Amino acid sequence: MWILVLFDLPTQTKSDIKKYTQFRKKLLEDGFGMMQYSIYSRYCDSSEQADVHTERVKSILPEKGQVVILRITDKQFGNMQIFYGKSPIRNKRPPQQLELF
Repeated sequence: MWILVLFDLPTQTKSDIKKYTQFRKKLLEDGFGMMQYSIYSRYCDSSEQADVHTERVKSILPEKGQVVILRITDKQFGNMQIFYGKSPIRNKRPPQQLELF
């Protein structure tokens, strides 16, 4: 399962920019990677793990701006078509997991 966080935050004042930067840094610290400037994604092994990371994002929401949290399956993520100019780019694959018992 993938979590995508899409956001549009104000950046008119120095205070706004600081809050934008803090939000972005916290996403990175929680394992999200940048897909585009205001779109970050993170792979989760299970729905329960996705719940944990969704709640973490909700706990760091800034006071202003719009934030969307979208959860999609591996199959839906794999069907996404990504282009850089007119050249297609291969989709990210879920990380390989090592399980220890």
